[in-house]
Amino acid sequence: VFFAGERWTFPELSERVDRYARALLAAGVEKGDRVSVLSTPRPEFFVAFLATASIGGIWVGLNPRYTPGEIARVLSDAAPSVVLALAAFEGEDLAGRLAEAATLAKFDGRLVAFGGEHDGFEPLDAFLDAGNAVGDAALAARRAEVMPDDPVLIVYTSGSTGEPKGALLTHFGLCHGYSTQTAHFALEGACIVCNLPVNHIGCVGDLCCAPLTGGGAITFMERFDPEGILAAIDSGQVHCMLGVPTMLQIMTELPSFATADFSRVRLICWGGAALPRNVLAKLREKGCRLGVTYGMSEVPGSITMSDADAGDEELTRTVGRPTPGLALRLVAEDGHVCAVGEEGEVRLRHPSVLHAYFRRPEATREAFDEDGYLRTGDVGVLDASGNLRLVGRKKEMFKSGGYNVYPREIEVCLEQHPDVALAAVIGVPDPLYQEVGHAYVIP
Repeated sequence: VFFAGERWTFPELSERVDRYARALLAAGVEKGDRVSVLSTPRPEFFVAFLATASIGGIWVGLNPRYTPGEIARVLSDAAPSVVLALAAFEGEDLAGRLAEAATLAKFDGRLVAFGGEHDGFEPLDAFLDAGNAVGDAALAARRAEVMPDDPVLIVYTSGSTGEPKGALLTHFGLCHGYSTQTAHFALEGACIVCNLPVNHIGCVGDLCCAPLTGGGAITFMERFDPEGILAAIDSGQVHCMLGVPTMLQIMTELPSFATADFSRVRLICWGGAALPRNVLAKLREKGCRLGVTYGMSEVPGSITMSDADAGDEELTRTVGRPTPGLALRLVAEDGHVCAVGEEGEVRLRHPSVLHAYFRRPEATREAFDEDGYLRTGDVGVLDASGNLRLVGRKKEMFKSGGYNVYPREIEVCLEQHPDVALAAVIGVPDPLYQEVGHAYVIP
């Protein structure tokens, strides 16, 4: 782990994880209980995630950009017993925002602050010191109860109603999905930049679990810092950059991109949207492997991945081939399985995919078809070479800069204004973010 001038080895990371795990046990966290963290992407969040996972808890990330109302909805639904929060970041009172959300949600669990103190929050050091009373035998006994099929992570994703629902993912799902992805892209031992929001599957999974399963390293950056990434690449510390096309586009437009040394970079990979050809051309000049993936919150790892020798057509017009071992098929509106070149909804089946939607049995049933395939809501076409091309979405969601944007969430917010009677939001093309929202309102 690399962060703010510090460097942790695997044994040092393990010691910290054990300390957090003892503290969670001392706080009364039982198997299946939820533990949440409001933080930027920094080591404390990942240590808390690993500690929670190791004792059979279920971890939930909270984005520091969330409003108090958004945090409150997650707190009410997930009902964590402990919430850890970064006290402040770049002048923003994050713990204060969490405290307001806790009041809205009538949250009665433990609030713990790190990176500074805050009224009403237990200091992290005191919380961790309480774990000294938990012995080795108790810690080992709890960890022995944890099974591969146990849920370990909730990733919140919305639907057309705008209400969040938590996708439950398992230990097996995370380990299988990200070890498979690491092997495909030959990233064993590689150092990856982690700078995505902690509530995003890309942060916890692609940028943290993947290097962990591959014996690699993580360079944490608390926000997207294109100059900082290029400096880390130039120094040889970072070997892989995973992100959304918007991030890569911004990086390639910086003067320092032209002079940065990419000779030790093993992979530059993107997902969430198509990469513009002019950006691809700039990346090609660096001589490193380029890749594209397709994934979703309900599927740890990748649904599809591009080949090592993928050409420009594959990288800009498709999202690669289905991940080995994952059953993928396209289904037309009338229910028949599509042939090559025929459009249909992307559906997939594998033991690693969505365990359930947390406390939403009906939504879980609706997510799968009669054959046990997960309905993605995305519409695609498989070409003759086996690559998948995405052509649209059955769902109302659109993507902006790699973020899933749900029109109904924005519409509900707009309709709360006293001068707005009705609102409709759609995605429109944008040269930087691929799509941005446009709203139409009736006074």
